[in-house]
Amino acid sequence: MASFFDEIARNNLKSFLLLAIFAMFFIGIIYFVVYLLGGGVFAFAVGALLVALYAVFTYYSGDKVVLAVSRAKEADEKQYTALYASVEGLSSAMQIKMPKIYVINDPNPNAFATGRRSKPSIAFTTGLLQMMNRDELEGVISHELSHVQDNDILVMTIAIAFAGAIGLIAAYMRMSLFFGGFGGRGRNDSGLLMLLVLVIGFLAPLFALLTRLAISRRREYMADANGARVTRNPAELASALKKIQAYEKNPNTPPVMHANEVTASLYFANPFKASSFANLFSTHPPIEERIKRLQAMY
Repeated sequence: MASFFDEIARNNLKSFLLLAIFAMFFIGIIYFVVYLLGGGVFAFAVGALLVALYAVFTYYSGDKVVLAVSRAKEADEKQYTALYASVEGLSSAMQIKMPKIYVINDPNPNAFATGRRSKPSIAFTTGLLQMMNRDELEGVISHELSHVQDNDILVMTIAIAFAGAIGLIAAYMRMSLFFGGFGGRGRNDSGLLMLLVLVIGFLAPLFALLTRLAISRRREYMADANGARVTRNPAELASALKKIQAYEKNPNTPPVMHANEVTASLYFANPFKASSFANLFSTHPPIEERIKRLQAMY
């Protein structure tokens, strides 16, 4: 058995340790590339600044893109009176700004939050709204609002920016190996140095992907715990997950229609069909494990 607070603290610590490792790995790769090119501190600073600018741009404008790609439409308050009341009540309890509410016409039960704390949005599929009772829906809402409260959008934006930048650097390294190598240091590169370029060029993107996914899974566990703490009803959040699990077990059910690899980490449950590598290459923890942890909370 674990308390809400123990679970929140544990996953918060693990996710930020992963993010710190990610940051150090990213800085190390930039430094290594600058060294190979014969650059100095200025080149290193420019590279880091460009990534920071990319992350800031994504953080401040990414929500509009996500909502558009997901085909989300702002919900009519008169049509969704109960939904508005639940979101407003839980937002007040969590002391965060009332988010804009969107609905996605999709039978697959799911939801996601996006935006920053000063301008949050939350979207629900029609399938989720039809499938859940009021308590289960409030469990899902509290989970999504926890992502807003804990600034998870910022955390994942940074992780995605790191992963994207590492992927680009690795691609440049591979191109340099096959089409002329690195200049800037007089072609005195040792065999060991070239081996490091080869290893980083091919393995760094995999490491970046796995780290980003691990951070995403930790934030999901944390949002489950925080959401259950707010409602004081972990059983209803677990019940919502059980219904989604039962829906997904039907081999004929399609994935979320407009989800993609970039938006997948935002969703309440994995919007894609689970694979045999679900635990390692998934944006979400296994539903069974999430249910188990919720049932053990007090």
